Amino acid sequence: MATRGTTTGSRPGTRPQAVRDRSGKPKGVRGKSKAPAGATARQKLAAVEKRVEKAARKAVKTVQARLEQAQAKEKLMAMEKKVERAAKKAAKTVRAKLDEARANRKVIAMEKKVGRAAKKAARTVRSSLNDAVAAVRRAASDVAKKVSAPKPAAKKAARKAPARKAPAKRAAKA
Repeated sequence: MATRGTTTGSRPGTRPQAVRDRSGKPKGVRGKSKAPAGATARQKLAAVEKRVEKAARKAVKTVQARLEQAQAKEKLMAMEKKVERAAKKAAKTVRAKLDEARANRKVIAMEKKVGRAAKKAARTVRSSLNDAVAAVRRAASDVAKKVSAPKPAAKKAARKAPARKAPAKRAAKA
């Protein structure tokens, strides 16, 4: 444990301290220098100034970040409006072109033909899918039957017989 000091008086620039031993009895006096009052006041002022500067920098960064967010949001909103306008214009153009194309008899015939082909393809895919699902179910049930099927008694007896004979041979040799 460190020795504790007690001030016993002072003179300019030093602070005498009574040094005590572990039991608390005075052991001696030592002089401890103290800083001038002006120096501590300047240090305190400098520390306060540092804290104020740090807080000001942090506030500036926060304001800049918020400003950038606001600007980015404005740009995003402007872009969204441009995209909406472009989409509306494209939809209007497509509608006009589609109306022109539908007026043509060949285009109408092609649309019907494509529609029939799409329906036929959907039916084919549906039937193929149903066939595939049925095949998978059959295979799964076959595997389940093979795994859970009990083994014939003859095979069990054939496998167990050598196990019984082996100890008999060892007994005969001994």
